[in-house]
Amino acid sequence: MNNQEIDSKDTQFVWHPCSQMKDHELYKPLVINRAYESYLELFNGIKIIDAISSWWCKSLGHNHPRLKNALLKQLDQFEHVDLGNTTNDLINTLSKKLTQLMPHLGKVFYASDGSSAVEIALKMSLHVRVLEGKTKKTLFLALKNSYHGETVGALSVSDLSLYRSPYESVLFKPPFIEAVYVQNTDDPLWNDVSILWSKIEKNLDQYIDSTTALIIEPIVQGAAGMLIISKDFLEKLAAWAKSHDIHIIADEIMTGIGRTGKMLACEHTNIQPDFVCVSKGLTSGWLPLSAVITTDTIYQHFYDDYETGKAFLHSHTHSGNALAASVALATLQIVEEQGLCNRANHLQKIMMNYMTDIANQTDKLHNLRGIGAIVAADLIETPEIPRYGFKVFQEAIKRGALLRPLDNTLYWFPPLNIEEDVLYDLKIITYEAIQAIAK
Repeated sequence: MNNQEIDSKDTQFVWHPCSQMKDHELYKPLVINRAYESYLELFNGIKIIDAISSWWCKSLGHNHPRLKNALLKQLDQFEHVDLGNTTNDLINTLSKKLTQLMPHLGKVFYASDGSSAVEIALKMSLHVRVLEGKTKKTLFLALKNSYHGETVGALSVSDLSLYRSPYESVLFKPPFIEAVYVQNTDDPLWNDVSILWSKIEKNLDQYIDSTTALIIEPIVQGAAGMLIISKDFLEKLAAWAKSHDIHIIADEIMTGIGRTGKMLACEHTNIQPDFVCVSKGLTSGWLPLSAVITTDTIYQHFYDDYETGKAFLHSHTHSGNALAASVALATLQIVEEQGLCNRANHLQKIMMNYMTDIANQTDKLHNLRGIGAIVAADLIETPEIPRYGFKVFQEAIKRGALLRPLDNTLYWFPPLNIEEDVLYDLKIITYEAIQAIAK
């Protein structure tokens, strides 16, 4: 089958996620033949740098041999068994590893995707209040510009109208708190937001008695444009929540497993969340798997005789899937053994220098920001260039890189083990793509 035939079948049958399908009439989807390391190889043999880790999940790149071996080894044993009434050494080992990410967390509940993990955390918090008899605690607090997924509960606590607006009639409506943003960890507001906090706290007081949980994307809000949140703001917000018996849900779907230079972004702070949601990088994007890591205190609320009706009867068919778990365990081992958290911090210096060079050379970027293996900047909008980011995306593809900007936010989010010469190539491609549009 040739490239044209594949394009034709795609147009006929496939509805692509997070896409305006009419765009594909003029700009066809990339036809992938194979993928390896930091590259996607197209049907015609051209290779493209995966600069966004395939929607933020390919933390170890593509076709990693150790992950493949872990998967094949598990295939020889069993591929999936209902976790409701069974167990196995693999899931026990993975669960122990996940609880070691933060010492106060002791139990792991599995699902398949990030949105589902968020739904589980929301439900657990609300269910605990029912069991405690605190029936007035039904409110969730979230941050402005937040994004937590696209199932109904996860979308309800998300504040991006692009995703939320069509479904307002069925969503619950939490208060959204204004966050304090920084460009990097050298920003004075990273360590001290005292000058702003009293006003923020005063606004929060109205929610003390009615709130069950606060949900945050710790340190980085991804879909909002890689916005970086002040560490001190998050610490003060979390301390306020803890002092008023409000659970803290840390959505580490994007930030977890090394991306920000820590295994969890919460480690940049002194926050001890009641729930941590992980997915994406957990299996380095090989198979769908998510987990909610929570405390023994939360767990004990549901532990009782069956007749009491206290069980948390939430289920997913593929919860704790053995193939996904085998890859997740191998991923965690590789990240730890190869020091990829430290490497993320090393990549930050290189990527920020490169993005700064591009900004200086083109005069088309501003608001540079970054942490760990993330760097972002905003294209300076102009009426003469509608859909600026989309046009840069197209030009970058021609030159060998998949960027997929968030509207007009250009960002790099490469595999944690990307080679430095590939980063340099990415710099040149990004520069040339911007220049091609700016002429």
